[in-house]
Amino acid sequence: LPRKKKYPNREFDPSRLRAWLKWWSISMASTQVPFFFPMAHFILFVFTASTIFHLQQRLGKTQLTWEGQTPVALGPLPATESHQLEGMFTINAIGRLGNQMGEYATLYALAKMNGRPAFIPAQMHDTLAPIFRITLPVLHSTTARGIPWQNYHLNDWMEERYRHIRGRYVRLTGYPCSWTFYHHLRPQILQEFSLHEHVREEAQAFLRGLRVNGSRPGTFVGVHVRRGDYVRVMPQVWKGVVADRGYLEQALDRFRARYHSPVFVVTSNGMAWCRENIDNSPAKDFALLTQCNHTVMTIGTFGIWAAYLAGGETVYLANFTLPNSPFLKVFKPEAAFLPEWVGIPADLLEVTAHSIAQRPEKIWMAYY
Repeated sequence: LPRKKKYPNREFDPSRLRAWLKWWSISMASTQVPFFFPMAHFILFVFTASTIFHLQQRLGKTQLTWEGQTPVALGPLPATESHQLEGMFTINAIGRLGNQMGEYATLYALAKMNGRPAFIPAQMHDTLAPIFRITLPVLHSTTARGIPWQNYHLNDWMEERYRHIRGRYVRLTGYPCSWTFYHHLRPQILQEFSLHEHVREEAQAFLRGLRVNGSRPGTFVGVHVRRGDYVRVMPQVWKGVVADRGYLEQALDRFRARYHSPVFVVTSNGMAWCRENIDNSPAKDFALLTQCNHTVMTIGTFGIWAAYLAGGETVYLANFTLPNSPFLKVFKPEAAFLPEWVGIPADLLEVTAHSIAQRPEKIWMAYY
């Protein structure tokens, strides 16, 4: 039979060992017993017992540490991280180059503001990517159709509520093209809309080839004249005007007075001279304008973006609608044009006369 322990419940007590060692050292000092081989065995025993005690303490601490740890679990993320990682923002791709640039920049800014990833539609990528070094990922149309989007309409100016847009999958709508959305991110926006090298080089080569009296000019002023559909839409729908000869003469004279022999690089969607002398590609026209030192614009997002990217001085057509124009319900001039830009008021005599002439007809139609 196995031998029973004399003290089965007694644990190893280091204090007893220390007391015994103290007694033994005093006894040995008083008797002056010389060191011999059995003494070496005793010291070895003491060393072994002390090592076992030390290891017992370490193992006990390690076990407590393991038991106290929280097990790893793949559960819900904290609220802040979940808000940042779940869902996405996208935007409707509506309009032409200038409109889609405004939509891209607004999406870029509001997604950052709300802590959500941003994805652009494929058609926006097709419009912007051949010209600019944009970085937002593309959302394939097949994938987009399977997402339960929540449409969120934007006015054409920044509002406080846009900082806290609720919803997991948000699709921004409207025609946003206001610096109030993204101007605080100007360096990033300029980087997003930096030209591809071959596009920039082609525009630069065109400008390098221009000569004034046989010498290269020192100042280039980009001039964008918006015509096309605006010639009809502005007076008939919005009670406004497009830029006329008088406005352009004032704007160009301003730069002639400030700079020596400036060269005006004119682009337009409606002037025969532009069609004959400048490639009518909007991308090439836009690249030319951005490589100029200063800008004269009329109306429209194309000119606004050309001026924003070019920097320098900008002159724009101001007050181009009547005060009662419905256009002012969807457009705020102070949110469209940067404060440092210079506005030259439009001549509204023609549209005012047209508006007065239309009033009796409207009254007559209402009466009958």
